Amino acid sequence: MSNHPEYQYLDLLRETLEKGEQQVDKGTGVKTYSVFGRQIRFDLSEGFPLLTTKRVYWNGVLHELFWFMSGQSNIKYLVDNNVHIWDDYPHKIYSEKAEKRLVPTMTKDEFIAKIKDDAAFAKEHGELPHIYGESWRRWPAEDGRTVDQLGWAIEELRRDPDAHNTLVTSWNPQYLYSMARPGEGARFPICHNMYQLNIKHGKVCLQLYQRSADVFLGVPFNIASYALLTAIVAKILGREPGEFVHTFGDLHIYENHKEQALEQLSREPNPLPKISFNHDFDSLDSFKPEYVTLTDYVPHAGIKAELTVAGGYNKDLHGA
Repeated sequence: MSNHPEYQYLDLLRETLEKGEQQVDKGTGVKTYSVFGRQIRFDLSEGFPLLTTKRVYWNGVLHELFWFMSGQSNIKYLVDNNVHIWDDYPHKIYSEKAEKRLVPTMTKDEFIAKIKDDAAFAKEHGELPHIYGESWRRWPAEDGRTVDQLGWAIEELRRDPDAHNTLVTSWNPQYLYSMARPGEGARFPICHNMYQLNIKHGKVCLQLYQRSADVFLGVPFNIASYALLTAIVAKILGREPGEFVHTFGDLHIYENHKEQALEQLSREPNPLPKISFNHDFDSLDSFKPEYVTLTDYVPHAGIKAELTVAGGYNKDLHGA
């Protein structure tokens, strides 16, 4: 099945591994293999692009997207739903405070258990300001308002299906890198930083621009997440999902993922699964994760790889 949609991803994985330029992340010293400027496209009528050459963590996709869509920025919701993909960032911030003896030292496991069991602790130490949920649903305006970008984009398309302006951004220079004032810089990377909604042939389409993409570990997750967002917005608007277009800036593989990538490349894709909705909803706020049903997902076994907490704020480059 050489025309299977998943080969777009596998071809990117192979190209990055075989032809990527060797570079080094300044914050961690980890070597990567990197290419720049690529694009893949999925017609969502042909199946849901949850990759099959390794098992993708569907529960994580579903709950992280809801976390974004509902405007949340505290990891407690994710921890409570057994999703731990964001654990490292708040624990890193907490550990820096512990080094200054401002808080007791905790292992990551102890920290996450405390987030789960202690609401007051979670409120203080589980918050990640300026993350995707805040940007999508409550962007901080200079006059003190918050702007619901995603809600606006959906209503704009409801009123004007021919609109060309329905774009949502998470890239706020005020809080990024050395552009931020001292002490105000976000401590985690904004990687999938902008997307645009559009209606073509009566169907809802979405194009994502991802400025930095971990092709082995992160991209399968990102593909599924934004394809699901496309389908959810289509459902809200009473339409069918059309095409999900994934545009990349820097696309890279970490050196310690090479063997895992080769294992994935040795596998043949299975038919793509399907998603459906088991409950009606017509707004962002009436959607719940349990309304999504995934069927016919028959993946190969999962392939474990260590998450590298890289690419974000670096005090040596970006100031205190």
